[in-house]
Amino acid sequence: MRKDIHPKYYENAQVICACGNTWTTGSTQPVIHTDVCSACHPFFTGEQRIVDTAGQVDRFLKRLEQKEARAARLRAEREKREAEAEAERIARRRGEK
Repeated sequence: MRKDIHPKYYENAQVICACGNTWTTGSTQPVIHTDVCSACHPFFTGEQRIVDTAGQVDRFLKRLEQKEARAARLRAEREKREAEAEAERIARRRGEK
């Protein structure tokens, strides 16, 4: 092997998870930070937990609420137009008699 081209190897590198779990492993970095590990990943824990990355979940829920509100408003407007059209038909029938 050629000398001085390989990174330094740390036999006791510490891995730190966002959940607080830590362990040691071999790596080319002395400390490694990770977001999920086997102690907190839903596949291993069996629980469903949403990891919100930069507010993506909040933005999605906000868009969903806006779409639902718009659909309700359009539905109310359509029902109002239908009621007005029905009232107009009834008024025309009364005028014909």
